[in-house]
Amino acid sequence: MRWHEHALGADANTRHVLGLSGGKDSAALAIYLKDHYPEISRKIEYFFTDTGAELQEVYDTLDKLEAYLGKPITRLGNDKPFEYWLRQHNNYLPSPRQRWCTRIMKIEPFERFVGEDPVITYVGIRADEDREGYISRKPNIKALFPFAGDGIVRDDVFRILEETIGIPEYYQWRSRSGCYFCFFQRQGEWLGLKRRHPELFRQAARIEKHVAQRKFDWGTAEIHECGEGYTWNRAGPIEEIVRRAEEREQGNGHHKKKSTERWQDVLRFEIDDGAPDNQACLICSL
Repeated sequence: MRWHEHALGADANTRHVLGLSGGKDSAALAIYLKDHYPEISRKIEYFFTDTGAELQEVYDTLDKLEAYLGKPITRLGNDKPFEYWLRQHNNYLPSPRQRWCTRIMKIEPFERFVGEDPVITYVGIRADEDREGYISRKPNIKALFPFAGDGIVRDDVFRILEETIGIPEYYQWRSRSGCYFCFFQRQGEWLGLKRRHPELFRQAARIEKHVAQRKFDWGTAEIHECGEGYTWNRAGPIEEIVRRAEEREQGNGHHKKKSTERWQDVLRFEIDDGAPDNQACLICSL
């Protein structure tokens, strides 16, 4: 049975939900369903789980998407800021192996939103991807994958967005949506954060230093101590990462020619975001 047959054959009491991250895949999926499966789209409740640590570009994308869909996007969230949850986790920063931020700030608000209702959730994994992420194990929640079922690939996603709301602006310097301090950011993306959102970069650095202060005795350990849980990135403190990136850029600057390609076209042919080193949780990054 095809995915849309499951959707259309669902009991009348079943809720249909689609989580939007502000990223390209979930946005394109919402648009695709509206344009190609209006009978399903009319049933869907759209939601966004707001951690309070999102980039302004994410909110801009959600506003455009809400206007295109002609339906509200329910904003879920938590009444506690990230710093509160950091203290609750003994000042241990989240990491790829300890994603407590995803569980507390994304998954739990979603599961409260759906409660015990029978639910179909639509997930934007594409046909050209082989990645995993959060899919609820609760028996009342069933996931469907329209892109995978219909053969929609990366290039199709970019076409869908370019023809409608546009590609989210943060992709000019960042490979995914998510919190400004997301530990999945590549080293060069921390430099992008510093240039595009200097105050957010400073805040991420302050949090990192605070964790180091709480973890180490100043008489015996340095603030630049590196390691998962002590810094956002395994390569070391983000201020040091950015300093090295700036030095490399200065050293290579005279060899580089300014590209005349649009950033959207450059992004379109970058490394696939389904690569093993790029697997953030689905509920965060689609």
